[in-house]
Amino acid sequence: MSKLLAALTAALFSAAVFAQATPATPATPAAPAKAEAKKEEKAAAKEDKAAAKKSSKKTAKKAKKAEDKKA
Repeated sequence: MSKLLAALTAALFSAAVFAQATPATPATPAAPAKAEAKKEEKAAAKEDKAAAKKSSKKTAKKAKKAEDKKA
């Protein structure tokens, strides 16, 4: 009888401890799509700027060659 009483007491104690445990923290939500769109816009602008710089260098070289041929 004392073993049964000890088992019941242990079961109640463990149930009480389990019920008081802190719940797991919820998962963090995904980053908003707005931030991703902003990054994509920056990347596109950077690519456009690089392309414009490259084309302006080419036109400057062509203009310089044309001037050299005239002179």
